[in-house]
Amino acid sequence: MPLDAYPFSQRYGWLQDRYGLTWQVMHAGGREITERIVPTLMFVGPVCGRAEEAISHYTSVFDGAVVGDPMRYGGGDEPDAEGSVRYAAFTLNGMHFAAMDSARAHDFTFNEAVSLLVPCDTQEQIDRYWETLSAVPEAEQCGWLKDRFGLSWQIAPTAMQRILQNADDQQMARVTKAFLGMGKFDLATLEDAYAGR
Repeated sequence: MPLDAYPFSQRYGWLQDRYGLTWQVMHAGGREITERIVPTLMFVGPVCGRAEEAISHYTSVFDGAVVGDPMRYGGGDEPDAEGSVRYAAFTLNGMHFAAMDSARAHDFTFNEAVSLLVPCDTQEQIDRYWETLSAVPEAEQCGWLKDRFGLSWQIAPTAMQRILQNADDQQMARVTKAFLGMGKFDLATLEDAYAGR
């Protein structure tokens, strides 16, 4: 089934599919396209005008992050504030993202329906990302957190894939019981549960 027109902004190339996921189809204007799909974060409602702050925060958290030159709203682009981000590109862990502010009326904001998964090889990585991203303690559960902009993240040990693929029923029950009680993942506790220690 093709993407259906998304009524609030058809003229901007926004489309909504049958699952409610929103897409923006853009022409690159002759520029080389390095990524065919780029997750784009729209800062609306209470976080409108904070896209640049968020990009700065995210790129300070991930080593080797790259930020492009943002396109900004000018005078006459009301309701968007002059100087706020019309579109900005950035890269985290080698993955391309974009962000934009929108002061127009929207019936959505960030929620747990979309999260960014960060695979971690060590407890030190888990701790670092958790400490720098988590801002809503009541949202912390099973490796999920919410940052100060309302965006959800999953800070997950790469060992979980190995554990879950190889676990027998008893190991799976122990590991599941262990991680259901966690906010931030404790890799040593998960490995102990897997091993039956």
